Amino acid sequence: MSTLKAAPNSAPESAPAQRLTLIFAGLCDADRHSLLAFAEFLAAGRPSAPTPTASPDDTVDESADAEREPIPHPRPAQETVIAAIRRLSLTYPMLDRGPMLHETAGLMTAHMMHGRSAVQVIDDLEALFLRYFQDSRADLRGGG
Repeated sequence: MSTLKAAPNSAPESAPAQRLTLIFAGLCDADRHSLLAFAEFLAAGRPSAPTPTASPDDTVDESADAEREPIPHPRPAQETVIAAIRRLSLTYPMLDRGPMLHETAGLMTAHMMHGRSAVQVIDDLEALFLRYFQDSRADLRGGG
């Protein structure tokens, strides 16, 4: 197993970064992939930049993202929890995943650490994303 090393001339790693590096080094390849995918999900949860289709002269309508419709991405017969999170993030690009982080992480933990089946967790993830979408819609319309 290879370990992550700091780039030459980089600042010393913080204690959490060092701990994460040690944990990562001790994982099997499949678990490394899962950890990286989850980290990507967390990083993607930050508010996004304006869409590239908007011209610089356009007035930014902050409610535009909330009004967009989901982009259907059918659920494959065999899907991992990480792949489901990616698929649902693509299906609901208008959602700020930050507020969903706690619940998503809880579902991921239930699967990875407590052995809950991927199918059950994915069902719950789909319901979670749909609920947040519906709530954002209701908030936009003044119903929440």
